[in-house]
Amino acid sequence: MNGRRLRVMAAIAGVLLLAGCASGQSGSNQSGSGQTTTSSVITDTLSGDLTIYAAASLTASFNDLAAAFEKAHPAVTVKPIDYDGSSTLATQLDQGAPADVFASADQANMDKVSSLINGSSTVFASNTLEIAVQPGNPMKITGLSDLANPALQVVLCAAQVPCGTASHTLLGADGISVKPVSEEQNVTAVITKVKSGNADAGLVYVTDVKAAGSAVDGVKIPDANKAVNKYPIAALTAAPNPAAAAAFVTFVLSPAGQKVLATYGFAAP
Repeated sequence: MNGRRLRVMAAIAGVLLLAGCASGQSGSNQSGSGQTTTSSVITDTLSGDLTIYAAASLTASFNDLAAAFEKAHPAVTVKPIDYDGSSTLATQLDQGAPADVFASADQANMDKVSSLINGSSTVFASNTLEIAVQPGNPMKITGLSDLANPALQVVLCAAQVPCGTASHTLLGADGISVKPVSEEQNVTAVITKVKSGNADAGLVYVTDVKAAGSAVDGVKIPDANKAVNKYPIAALTAAPNPAAAAAFVTFVLSPAGQKVLATYGFAAP
């Protein structure tokens, strides 16, 4: 069992402990010695299905967060999470797709559905870009400027997708012109092409490189902080399960939820 999985399991254990404390009610009883003791009775009232729309870069971390949330609230079923580019998800929500929670990879796409949000969104994590390359880096890519080489097959996210916006910001800041062989609708598609050997390199998040393990290598970008993606989350006004939606958002923002995100390489908000 690898170190990251152990850390995630420890974080989940902490979630369950916190959930038990939060949902418990204290009651007093007399011990045999006549002393008053306090017991905790779990009174979790959450139940039903929970539908979450989340940016593709959140896949691994949110799968673990969903599992932990279900264990803390056994009567809640988190439906298979809808992962895609934030712009695609925002369009689907704007067109009436039913969901309880939306987690975007940028504020711009969250703002597109501002009229659908219950209250306001809250930033829960941040992320930066890294160059994903073939294992062993056979093309000897050392930085962004190398991506301008026309002999390389480079894949980027489409401009309207958060990772695409960040990619163009970094490339533009350094005056680098890249002609990608394709522009994908989410970051998962970009790293999949690198992993499968259909691309020499792709601009993805540091979390995607980490999640890919030995399937890719990562080349750090020294000035990646010029394009930091902030991830907001919100419960939706028309959420079919508003109580569970609010509880899940609270959980993601909690120290236990933040610990799970950190194991996947996400930085603090």
